[in-house]
Amino acid sequence: MAGRERGGFAAMNRDKQREIARRGGRAAHQKGTAHEWTSEEARKAGRKGGQVSRGGRGRLATDAEGEAPAGSDRRAR
Repeated sequence: MAGRERGGFAAMNRDKQREIARRGGRAAHQKGTAHEWTSEEARKAGRKGGQVSRGGRGRLATDAEGEAPAGSDRRAR
């Protein structure tokens, strides 16, 4: 949809968005429903994200034959 203007939350400036998000986070902690990461959970999540996005070695993930997965384009950099 070309020419579509942002509205609502997306139209707010970043400081306003951050303040609203901050309030939500504080409320969740006060209510006791916020998730608090352990260092092990954070480590696993970081490792998993790196492997999915970059193959864990700063490059595109490859299959067993060293080929890029279908749909990936190594030239686009």
